[in-house]
Formats: sequence, C-alpha cells, structure tokens
Amino acid sequence: MRTLDQARLPQPDLAEVEIGTVLQALADPVRLQIVRLLSSQGAAACGELDLPVKRSTVSHHLRTLRETGLLETHLKGNTRVSKVRREELDRRFPGLLASILDATPAVPAPSEEEPGGADGER
Repeated sequence: MRTLDQARLPQPDLAEVEIGTVLQALADPVRLQIVRLLSSQGAAACGELDLPVKRSTVSHHLRTLRETGLLETHLKGNTRVSKVRREELDRRFPGLLASILDATPAVPAPSEEEPGGADGER
C-alpha cells in the first residue's frame, strides 16, 4: 500500500524556485485560469476543470504548474488530483499569489481598425 508521500508526484522545493519562474508560469492565460479554478475549488482532477482547451492540453499545463512549484499533485487510484501549494507559496512569496489572483483581468484595448473590420466591410 502506498503512503501519502509515495502517492505524491515530484515537485520542487519552493526554497529553490525563483519568482521569475512563478511569474512566467502564470503568464500563460490557461495556466492562470487553472490556478484560479483550483484556488476556488480546493483540488480537482484534470477532467474536472472547465477550460476551453483539450484535456491533453490541460494535462500539459498541470504538469508545467507542478514542475514550477505552484501545484501539488497526488495519485488517487488512476486519477491525478492537483491543488495549489497556497500556504507554501505565501511563505516563500508573501502576497504574490493573492495579488495575481485578485487582479482584475485586463480589458483589451480598442481596435484602431476602421469600422467594419479588417476586410473593409462597412
């Protein structure tokens, strides 16, 4: 029988993770959305996340977030359940995650194209 430590997938020691690595991982809109979802849900498997990308892409992003140190992933049978390493991240980078997750998403700048779109229709 596996112990909890044996069921946890490898993740970096946050003492060795640089802030730039965390910011780079969260710069991707899908990964940021995953961290936001997991922060509100607590923990979830890949298929439980409602995202506008294929499951294989979600899986890739979850792996990237785990390898960056943002997520902790445990095996439950054949399912990988991920959660944000919130307490550890808050100790390593106080206020960073809260600032990023609470930030209002940017509003796209108005297009400077002529009315009617790029194809010239009016």
